[in-house]
Amino acid sequence: MALPFASLVPLYSFSSLILNRVLKSAVSFTCRKFSMGQISRQGKAPDMAEVRNRLREIVGASTNWQDHQQVLAERASLSQYLAQSQDELPAKRMKDSAIEAHLPLGTQPALREKYLNSHNAVRFGRILEDLDCLGVLICYSHTWNEELKRSPLSIVTALVDKIDMRQNIIYPDCDIKFTGHVTWVGKTSIEAKMHMSQCHDGAYTDVLDATFVMVARDPENKRAAFVNPLKPEGPDEEAIFRQGEINKKRRVELSTASLLKVAPTAEERTLVHNLFLNTLDTRRVSFHSRILPPNSVWMEDAKLKGLEICHPQERNIFNRIFGGFLMRKAYELGRANACVFAGCRPTPVAVDDILFQKPVEIGSLLMLSSQVCYTEGMHIQVRVHTEVLDPLTRQHNTTNVFHFTFRVEKDVPAVVPQSYGESMLYLDGKRHFGETMRNQC
Repeated sequence: MALPFASLVPLYSFSSLILNRVLKSAVSFTCRKFSMGQISRQGKAPDMAEVRNRLREIVGASTNWQDHQQVLAERASLSQYLAQSQDELPAKRMKDSAIEAHLPLGTQPALREKYLNSHNAVRFGRILEDLDCLGVLICYSHTWNEELKRSPLSIVTALVDKIDMRQNIIYPDCDIKFTGHVTWVGKTSIEAKMHMSQCHDGAYTDVLDATFVMVARDPENKRAAFVNPLKPEGPDEEAIFRQGEINKKRRVELSTASLLKVAPTAEERTLVHNLFLNTLDTRRVSFHSRILPPNSVWMEDAKLKGLEICHPQERNIFNRIFGGFLMRKAYELGRANACVFAGCRPTPVAVDDILFQKPVEIGSLLMLSSQVCYTEGMHIQVRVHTEVLDPLTRQHNTTNVFHFTFRVEKDVPAVVPQSYGESMLYLDGKRHFGETMRNQC
C-alpha cells in the first residue's frame, strides 16, 4: 500500500529546524523509501509539482472542476474511517513526516518563468504557495494510514505562525531545497516546521525558516477530526516538542492580549497620547486642529487596495480557494504598498501571525486592503486585511489578516495615526514588529 509520498530520497540527512535562536542542535532523520515510483523521479527528491500531485491523490481530488460535486460526495463516504478519539490512533515519530522537496529553478529554465518578477528576482509570493503545499503534505504524512487508499482527513492551514528570513537574496537561477517535519501535535491540530535553502556556488545556504499550524477536519470539512499523537525520540526531539508547547501558549497569550479584546497597556496609552500631542497645531488651542509632523505620513495616506475574482483555477484540493494563493496576493499587495510608501524596492524580513478565519469559496469577490501601520528606521510593517463580498446581499466577511515586515535601504517616514482606530492599528503593528525583531536576534 502506498505511503504518503512516493520515492523520496532513500536516505538523506534531515537537520531539525531551529525552534529558538539559542538551540543549535540537529536531528538526523532517515526517510523510508516509498513505493509508487511513478510519482517522483527514481533516486531523486520530488519537485513541487509532484508534491501537488501527491496531495490530489491523497484526498482523491480531480483536476477537472466539473467533477467537484462528485468528488465531494465520494469523500463524504470516508467519514466511517475517522477515529472517535485520539487514543485509537497510533503514535507517530518526527521522522515519519520528514520530507525533502526541490524547486529546480537552476536546472529547469522553463519553470523559472513562473517564479520571476520584473526585477529578475524570485517572486516571494510563489514561495509562500509552495510552503503552504509542503506543510499540508507533511501533516498528511504524519496522519497517513497504510490500510487506506485515501485519507479521510481534510487538513487545512489554520495559521502561519512565523516565517523568518535568513538572507535577503533568493537567486532566480539556482535550485531550492525545502525540508520539513511535524514538530508538535494537539488533538486536532499539527505544527509543522519547514526550512528552505538554496544552492549557490556549489553549496546550500539557509534562506528561511517557517512554522505553520494545520487543523484536521472531517472529509466534508465541517467539524474537527482527531490526528495521530506525536512521540518524540531522544532529548533533541523532546526539546523540539516542548518548544511547540511554548509556541501554543504564546499564541494563546497574544490572542488574549489582542487590542480587539482588551485596552492598550499604560505605556501604549502614553505613546498614543504623545503621538496625538505631536500633531496639534500649537498656534490654535483646539483638539481638532491637527498638523502633520515633519518627515511623516498620515496613516490614511498609506493604504493600497485590490480586488480578486476567485476563479476555479485557484482552488485547492477541497474545491475552495487555495490558501497559498491568498498569501501570494496579500504579500504582493503589501509589498507594493511598502514600495509606494518608501519610494524604493523593499525586501521581506518576516511574515507572521497569518490567520485563516474563514474559507474563501469559488466565485467570491475577494477584497484586499493593505495598510502601512508602523515604521521604524529602515523597516516597514504592513497589515493586509482580506474579506469576501457577497454582491447580492452586500455583506462583508473577514477571511484573513496578514502581517508582513519589510526592509528598505534608507530611513522611511514615520506613519502617524489620526483616529483611535488607526492608533490601535499602529500599536498592533508595533507589537508585531517588536516580536519580529526579537526573533531575528
